[in-house]
Amino acid sequence: MTLTLRLFALLLGFCLDLLLGDPHWLPHPVRAMGALIAGLERPLRAVFPKTPRGEIIAGGFLVVLTVGVSTGTAAALLWLCGQIHPYLAFAAETLLCYQLLATRALRDESLKVYLALRDGALDDARKAVSMIVGRDTDRLDETGVAKAAVETVAENASDGVIAPLLFLAVGGVPLGTLYKAVNTMDSMVGYKNDRYLYFGRAAARLDDLMNFLPARLSGVLLCLAAGPAGFDGKHAWRIFQRDRKKHKSPNSAHTEAAAAGALHVELAGSNYYFGRLVEKPSIGDPLRPVEPADILRCNRLMYAGAFLALVLFCGVPLTLSLAL
Repeated sequence: MTLTLRLFALLLGFCLDLLLGDPHWLPHPVRAMGALIAGLERPLRAVFPKTPRGEIIAGGFLVVLTVGVSTGTAAALLWLCGQIHPYLAFAAETLLCYQLLATRALRDESLKVYLALRDGALDDARKAVSMIVGRDTDRLDETGVAKAAVETVAENASDGVIAPLLFLAVGGVPLGTLYKAVNTMDSMVGYKNDRYLYFGRAAARLDDLMNFLPARLSGVLLCLAAGPAGFDGKHAWRIFQRDRKKHKSPNSAHTEAAAAGALHVELAGSNYYFGRLVEKPSIGDPLRPVEPADILRCNRLMYAGAFLALVLFCGVPLTLSLAL
């Protein structure tokens, strides 16, 4: 498939994502990756010694098998469709691009939190936000729930939207699938707790590597998108430069810092994970308290950043290729 056709497929896939989101009845590659990871964990742990070294090796095999099966399946499917008809390969590329993006799904899931908070249903809001964050949510107040949702939208603006757009634009569905496989592994086993400290290390390190450039690029794009979206672009840039490294992960704080600056709020800080308080620095300035409406505002910022990324990754190369 030519670069032009691949980028057109990505453009169509992006539009489908905005229109349809993630219907749960539709088979989804990321859910299949999750099932594969969960299915591999027990046998890999059983095969290798229950020592730090053994768990690290087992985690390495998890990475190799998950990436190999996921990427190989996507590439084989596209090849098979191409053998039948080029239009079928284009349709498959479009469908998979759509499913590897999460712009609408991120908005929909965070909107559930906003609607529950708007209606005064704090318990429902806690339950809704627990579906999209890793922290403990049972003791969060209204501000804490809203803050958690805003942080998730900000962080996943990179992981779920801009980074996949970049990898899909550069290498099509196979490279996009590889990225999502690594990202899914990190979200499932990349925890620094007793269970995954060693087993998830390879997945976490590879995720850090693959997100190094996309996270920083995503932060810059959110800063650039802040003004057109109706927010404070200058403050977003200032907080991005100041606070983007305030996280143990080398990549997580870049988009959070940009969003905190754009919205004039303070994000991050200490939270409970698996019943244990984890100390974290704050990001941004508390020029005003976080409120439920900030969930909507952060989604608007995320959408603006996504459109800017689409223009940069697809629009510019397509314009140049058609002009030549």
